[in-house]
Amino acid sequence: MKKEEIHLWDIKRILLGQAPPEFLLEVLIRSLIMYISVVIIMRLLGKRMNGQLTIIEMSVMIMMGAILSVPMQIPDRGILQGLVLLITVLLLLRGLNLLAFKNTRVEKLLHGEAALLVKDGVLQLPELSRTKITKQQLYGVLRGKCIFQLGKVKRLYIEPYGLFSIYENETPKPGLPVLPPDDKELFRSLEQQAGQCVCENCGSVQSQNAPAEYCHNCGSTNWTTAVL
Repeated sequence: MKKEEIHLWDIKRILLGQAPPEFLLEVLIRSLIMYISVVIIMRLLGKRMNGQLTIIEMSVMIMMGAILSVPMQIPDRGILQGLVLLITVLLLLRGLNLLAFKNTRVEKLLHGEAALLVKDGVLQLPELSRTKITKQQLYGVLRGKCIFQLGKVKRLYIEPYGLFSIYENETPKPGLPVLPPDDKELFRSLEQQAGQCVCENCGSVQSQNAPAEYCHNCGSTNWTTAVL
């Protein structure tokens, strides 16, 4: 379209574009057909598409958005092209899932593995770095589960699809508080463990009145009082 043909007062072009008004009815029919097709395809893709998505499934969802827009809105493109693409995506995902089901290595390659972020109340710093999860993000997850110190956590995993799985100790141990730094009032409400220091960097507890010069787990020199 040439710039000379563009005018701010051209209401017909702004509302309808260059297509005739009759194309609005065709858009409605196209949209209904594609909507019904998507519902069928989503049903065939499986129940996983209704839950937390893996990387492969998220990629399919993004592709479907691009596939659907063209046959619904562009008059010189047929619906059949979009249906063929949807069926191709369906077969691709089902094929990859079948391959992953039969081969563990393929499953790990496609979907990834769970990462251990907290073990026995101690942060696994290399895994946090690898998964690009900050401590404050992790602490926010724990606070959301009403866990305010790391000593309550036996294991904390991040699953391949992004959810956190938390297993608590049956008997809570002293650990590093995970409260926001500015919330002094709530921090004072926690039971402080006299004679037990905890590394502020990784949560490793040292049962001594005077902490070591550095943490033997991570090398940090910052210590605070452990809480229960």
